[in-house]
Amino acid sequence: MKKSALSRSEKTIENALLRGEYRPAKPADLSAIAEAIARRKKNAVLNIRVNREDLESIKRKAKHLGIPYQTLISELIHHHAI
Repeated sequence: MKKSALSRSEKTIENALLRGEYRPAKPADLSAIAEAIARRKKNAVLNIRVNREDLESIKRKAKHLGIPYQTLISELIHHHAI
C-alpha cells in the first residue's frame, strides 16, 4: 500500500490525535450533528430573476468571505426561513 504524504494541517491533526487531545463524541452529540446535516441538505432547485447590481454585490461579498455566491444566497435564504 502506497503511503501518501500528509499536509501540514493533517500532520497537526495527527499529532493532536496521538497526544490524546480528541475524545469520542457522545451519542446525543452525534445525533444532533446528523440532524443538523439533514436539515441543511439541499434538495430543491430554485430559479429566480434578480437585479444584476444586487447579484454583483452578493458575488463580491461571497468572494470576500471566500465562499461560492450560490452558497451565500442559500445561507441567506436559510437564515430568513427559520
